[in-house]
Formats: sequence, structure tokens, C-alpha cells
Amino acid sequence: MILCHNYGRYLDRAITSCLEQKRGDFVLHEVIVIDDGSSDETESVCLRHKGNDKVKIIRRNQQGFGQTLTDAFLVSTGDWVAPLDADDWFHPSKLRTCAEAMTGEALFIEHWEHVVDSGGELMLHEPHPGGNTSTLLVQREAGLSLLPASNEIFFHALREAGRGVTIRDPLTFYRVHPRSMTDRRTPGISQDYRASVCIALSDRLRVMDGNPPAWADGRRLRRIAWHFRALASGHRVESAMQRGKRLTAMLHIPGMLTGTLRARDPITPWLRSLSSTIVGRPLVRLTTGQERQADS
Repeated sequence: MILCHNYGRYLDRAITSCLEQKRGDFVLHEVIVIDDGSSDETESVCLRHKGNDKVKIIRRNQQGFGQTLTDAFLVSTGDWVAPLDADDWFHPSKLRTCAEAMTGEALFIEHWEHVVDSGGELMLHEPHPGGNTSTLLVQREAGLSLLPASNEIFFHALREAGRGVTIRDPLTFYRVHPRSMTDRRTPGISQDYRASVCIALSDRLRVMDGNPPAWADGRRLRRIAWHFRALASGHRVESAMQRGKRLTAMLHIPGMLTGTLRARDPITPWLRSLSSTIVGRPLVRLTTGQERQADS
């Protein structure tokens, strides 16, 4: 599932990277491009692939990333969904490698990534942990139980339920450029957004507690909900620190501790946030120029 809004200049590489996957123990069922109201060359790029039976194009008025991600699961018909932001592309061995992990109880697969610049050149010499849209594969039925999803973080709930697999191979090329969807330059913006997503997911999991999905019981859902509450508080601490509001950051520290304890999570992230507020230094360095901010 390729998600595209005004990324026409990158789209052809994204589509081609899906079609040129090395053979393995999987079937490439379909490559669906959702053009979410693009006004650039996206349409003409899509037309180049019109004759390929594997490629399906959905063009519509802009509805935003969350709705596009949600629709990716609703319109797909395969057993697993591999979302791909149109400005990224897959390594030729991605599906072959991930297919080996589609066994047992796994419902969620994430892998590492190469970070590249707008021209496709490596920005980091070492691979970087994934977790973003283009580094995930989600078993479709499990994914449907979490819809509507405002962000790929919603599917991280499957990992927290013990149904995830992590592959350290860098199987996606993650492109960082001035028109990236995530604002990594303005202090606190990325953290505030992530906090809002985590709160929304926590609320969703609490509602699901009354009618649990097949992949988790009510008790596990409540613990996962507290996990994402703790994450939200951590993001708010970081947001405040990036804005130079140390007192505000301290006010979120108790909430982060409560969520951590209720989720029975390791206390190390809370200690890092506490240390950050004590020394008065944010944990995450903002992106400047061609630098990339590592996800907190």
C-alpha cells in the first residue's frame, strides 16, 4: 500500500521497488497506490504503470494521512499489509526476509532502515531502527481491529501485546527531505503530535477492553493502554524541554511514572526523562540543515 500526497517525483521509485522484490515464500498480491489529492505529477507517474495488472490506483480528494492509512487496510485484500510512504522505497529483499517471520503468533513485523537524503544518498553510515510507516508489516485482520488509525503507532499495540517480531536488517530506504510530512525542526511539534496519537490509541484500547480482539485479553489491553499513556507523557516532557519550559516538563513527570508502573514497563525511559528535566537538556536534538533527528 503506497500512500502518496504530492510525492510524484519519488513515486515511480516506490512502485518499482515493490514490483522488483526478490522471490521468496510469499505472493505479491497487489500494489495499491492511494493518491490523496495530489496536485503535482503523481497522476502522470501512475499512468506509466496503468498496464500492470499488479498495480491498482485510487485517486481522490485529499483526506489526510490518517484516513489514507486507514483506507489502506480497508481496500487491500491480501493477508498482510506493507504500507509504504511514497517518498521512501523498499530494499529488494524486504518481502522475502519478512515472509520468513510470518509464522506462529506474529501479527506485526518491523525492521530497520537506511536513512537517505532527498537525492537518495545515505545520511547515516549505520542502519537506524524502524517503527515508522514504511518499516512495518501488519497482518490485515489484526490491523482492521485497530481502525480507524490516525498514525502507524496504532499498530504498535500488536507489538506490545507480544505479537510482534523485530528484524534488524535495513529493508527500507527512509527519505528525509524539506517536504517530509513530519516537522522535525520546530521545537515540540513532533512530540506534541506523537503525544496526541498515543493518547488516542490509549483511549481506543480502553474501549476495546469491553470486547477484546483475538490478539489480547482485557487485562493485557489495559496494560498496553497505560503503556501509551506513559509514552504520551514522555513526549510531552520532551516537547516542553525543547521549548525551554522546564517547569511544564516537570509537571508531566508524575503522569509518566504512573503510566510506567501501571503498564509494568521498564523504568529506564522515565529515569531518562527525569534526568533531562533535572539537567535542563532535551533528549532529542532538532534537525538542522541535512541532519536527521532520531525518533525519541
